[in-house]
Amino acid sequence: MTEKETWRFENSAQVAEQLAAVDYLADEAIASTVFLADRLAKPVLVEGPAGTGKTQLAKSVAELTGARLIRLQCYEGLDESKALYEWNYRKQLLRIQASQVGVGEGSSDWSELEEDIFDEAFLLTRPLLEAIRATEPVVLLIDEVDRVELETEALMLEVLSEYQVSIPELGTVKASQIPMVFLTSNNTRELSEALKRRCLFLHVGYPDVDRERLIVETRVPGISGELAEQIARIVRSLRAMDLRKAPSVSETIDWAKTLVVLGKETIDEKDAVETLHILLKYQSDIERASAELTGTRR
Repeated sequence: MTEKETWRFENSAQVAEQLAAVDYLADEAIASTVFLADRLAKPVLVEGPAGTGKTQLAKSVAELTGARLIRLQCYEGLDESKALYEWNYRKQLLRIQASQVGVGEGSSDWSELEEDIFDEAFLLTRPLLEAIRATEPVVLLIDEVDRVELETEALMLEVLSEYQVSIPELGTVKASQIPMVFLTSNNTRELSEALKRRCLFLHVGYPDVDRERLIVETRVPGISGELAEQIARIVRSLRAMDLRKAPSVSETIDWAKTLVVLGKETIDEKDAVETLHILLKYQSDIERASAELTGTRR
């Protein structure tokens, strides 16, 4: 199979079109970055505020390509045994106990036993190794990579640059097919230069009014065009305020769904104020936004 035959997309316009077919509205930057990631076989580091569709991008690419999605959810304390692999120590112990009595460390029998218990049958694969070993098309999502420590981040570098994993007892496992890799970050800490060098960079911020309206119309069945327009404009004005947490796109969609369930074709001041708790997550933000919407701010 030639390199060209392994390409998933012909151009960035095709990426945008196919993403739209699975209800993900991509702008030019998103579409072109996904296209280049495919052609250059490079991971994509997607940064931006929470709830702007970073994780959904990887899910949508997996859906439109028919690839299997493998997700590594990052968190503080994540280590090699949960990200790459670990040995099934309980199974190894049972194997040792089942072996001949009297095998001592340093004997030839012990060497044979040691080789036996570090066989692949005793290996527990975790998301990174699983993605490398997969024979079917894969999209690997490393979600919220900024939550892990630098030491764990460093463990990912071999996977991201060489698409391989080194296992001391077994050797190097190389990918039989190169997965598409997406790393997401809410930018809660600065990522290492080593990781950034290995990735294409994509910033996904809040959409403009027109694109957010289209997103709402796409993701919320039955919504009127006028209501979608009003929602997008109100959310835009709220994001311009000094809030503790600005409303995300996912929260905009939740708010729109709520208003549709309530049977609203348009939204007035009273409806907006009464449902702000769906959109905003802090009481201080709700009070500030209510005052702005009703014109009662001091």
